[in-house]
Amino acid sequence: MNYKTQMEAAKKGIITKEMQTVAEKENLPAEKIMELVAKGTVCIPANINHKSLSAWGIGDGLKTKINVNLGISGDSVDYEREMDKVRMAVAFGAEAIMDLSNYGKTNTFRQKLIDYSPAMIGTVPMYDAIGYLEKDLLEIKAEDFLKVVEAHAKEGVDFMTIHAGINRRAVEALKRDKRRMNIVSRGGSLLFAWMEMTGNENPFFEYYDKVLDILREYDVTISLGDALRPGCIDDSTDAAQISELIELGNLTKRAWDRDVQVMVEGPGHMAMNEIAANMRLQKRLCHGAPFYVLGPLVTDIAPGYDHITSAIGGAIAATAGANFLCYVTPAEHLRLPDLNDVKEGIIASKIAAHAADIANGLPGARDIDNKMADARHKLDWEEMFKYAIDPEKARAYYESTPVAERHTCSMCGKMCAVRTTNLILEGKKVTFCSEL
Repeated sequence: MNYKTQMEAAKKGIITKEMQTVAEKENLPAEKIMELVAKGTVCIPANINHKSLSAWGIGDGLKTKINVNLGISGDSVDYEREMDKVRMAVAFGAEAIMDLSNYGKTNTFRQKLIDYSPAMIGTVPMYDAIGYLEKDLLEIKAEDFLKVVEAHAKEGVDFMTIHAGINRRAVEALKRDKRRMNIVSRGGSLLFAWMEMTGNENPFFEYYDKVLDILREYDVTISLGDALRPGCIDDSTDAAQISELIELGNLTKRAWDRDVQVMVEGPGHMAMNEIAANMRLQKRLCHGAPFYVLGPLVTDIAPGYDHITSAIGGAIAATAGANFLCYVTPAEHLRLPDLNDVKEGIIASKIAAHAADIANGLPGARDIDNKMADARHKLDWEEMFKYAIDPEKARAYYESTPVAERHTCSMCGKMCAVRTTNLILEGKKVTFCSEL
């Protein structure tokens, strides 16, 4: 193999087996996928050590993908429950899973996850640094952080969130323009604390070339983290967020020069009227790199329902240029999500992604909706369940209230508009009283 990464192969005109897989999934020519990967507008996160992976592409012209976050915390250590979440994510078609475990020795769970999952696997090495190194934050040296990155890369992680854009210049913008919520990124806050306590530059920024060397060796895609993303709608599109985004644009080009694939992470909380402009700004400043967004959450007052606030923002974002949606569950801001929370978050994000693909005119995106419409026209409930995004829930709702006539539901009964129209167009009479 005379290439290290998917991007290097693409630049050399080589179609890899991963590019071929993506082309088949997207119904596009493999040559087109190769061209987009070479430009950097599409990435294929595919660590050479992730043997169970079924490759996916992320970027412009492709279907919108979703990511599921999970992992253990100090207050909730249950590895089998997290694997149940993994199995659910795979079953519902999530293309990526991020292990955000931040307690103890996480590599055992992560290795099990990588061995099992056909979905892409992502991590945030900063979360794992304290547990992996068994050092307090102030005791960690710059080179120590790189050891964690290398450990995750060797294990088979396909993409890593690296908060390299929160450098001294970006921090100065944060301090100068006061925020309502300050820093809400966990990794970003830890790096900010380390920088302030030690007086040093962000190690991921200062030693960025060394980070790229590690990622290139295993073909890990860098997901440039948004440490200064807004944590409430009042902080969106402020100086800190944009200062970091400018840095991320430069870091994107530096990664591409080393044949390392890139995604760029985007805002978390943002009013609906700002989303489209932010998507265009990111694409311009970051040279068309794939954009990965958390939400955005379009209001701050819906704890317990943030899968809905996120789906609204995600649909708008993906219609305006975002390529990858990080799911949000009803437990956001409240607790570690349970299995049902994970399901609700996945479904909400899948709806947002699919709605955006339809709006963007992606070839074939409407096909399943048309099949559902045909099934409804025929009042064929089994066909409807087949095309539903959650067939089990759809069937349970339908069957929860028995109906007198199988071809209707309990909402309208024999006054069903579809039934009435079908009968008339078939030349039949519509009667109700004589049937009582």
